[in-house]
Amino acid sequence: MSQTQRIAVIIGSLRRDSVNRKAANALVALAPGHLAMEIVEIGDLPLYNQDYDEDPPAPYDVFRDRIRAADGYIFVTPEHNRSMPAAMKNALDIGTRPPTDNVWNGKPGAVISASPSMQGGFGANHHLRQTLVNLNVVCMPKPEVYLSQAFDLFDDRGQPTERCQGFLQTFLDGYSRWIARQTD
Repeated sequence: MSQTQRIAVIIGSLRRDSVNRKAANALVALAPGHLAMEIVEIGDLPLYNQDYDEDPPAPYDVFRDRIRAADGYIFVTPEHNRSMPAAMKNALDIGTRPPTDNVWNGKPGAVISASPSMQGGFGANHHLRQTLVNLNVVCMPKPEVYLSQAFDLFDDRGQPTERCQGFLQTFLDGYSRWIARQTD
C-alpha cells in the first residue's frame, strides 16, 4: 500500500496501567508503516452536555478535529457492567454533536476488548459495535478481538507476550487489508 492511513486509537480505560492501554500501545508499536496510529486521549473530555452544542469547551473541539482528521479508528475497551465505560460513551457522544456534524460518520473502525474475565469483554465489545452502527461507523467484521484473562497477556513492562503479540499482529494484518478496501 502506498498511501498512509491515519488511524485514531481510542482507549476506553482511563487507568494508566490498564491492559487496554497496553494493548493499544502494542498495536501502535506493531503497526505497519502505512498505518500511522495515534492514541487519542479521552480522559479530559468534560461530560457531554447539550448546552455545549452552541459554544463547546476547547477539549471538545480538539478531540473532534483529531477524530475528523483520521481515516479510520480502532476502539480498545474494557468491560464495565457488561458495557463500554462511561468515558468511551462520552467520547462517542461528543463526536456526534452537533447533530449535523457527526465526525464518526462513514469511516471504518474496529473494536478490541480486553478483560481479566474469561469472556474478554464480550459484552462491551458487542455493545460498542451496536453503538458504532448507529453512528454510521463501518465496523470490521473479522477478526473479532476479545483479549480474555488479559492480565496474563502482558509482562511487567507492559509488553505483550509472544502469543498476544501474534494475535494482535494477525488483527493488524486483517485491519490493514480491510481499511485499504474501505478507503479506496
